Amino acid sequence: MNRNDQEFLVQKIRSEYTEKEHTQLDELKALDAKVKRPANVFAYVFGSLSAIIMGAGMSLVMTDIGKTIGMSNPLVPSIVIGVIGMIMAIINYPMYKRILTSRKKKYGEEILKLSEKLMQ
Repeated sequence: MNRNDQEFLVQKIRSEYTEKEHTQLDELKALDAKVKRPANVFAYVFGSLSAIIMGAGMSLVMTDIGKTIGMSNPLVPSIVIGVIGMIMAIINYPMYKRILTSRKKKYGEEILKLSEKLMQ
């Protein structure tokens, strides 16, 4: 390893241990995350739940789980369960957009003011 590589490595390690000062850009990033995080968490959780429900309906139809748990004809309930999961999956994106839009309205002015300060 030559001298330049060693210096670069030392600087890289040293920068990990030095305390960084809080800037307005960090504040802007934090506000942006504050806007997006609740909508993203909702979309991931609701989407996963809808996929599980839809999959449960498909499993009842395609396997003998329904008969194992005592259902004489699992076709109709499994179709209903699958359709409910499908509807949940379909409305997931519009609900995500609605949450994101309301959060943008709530924090929009603050983000715009801070970004104007940073642009100047």
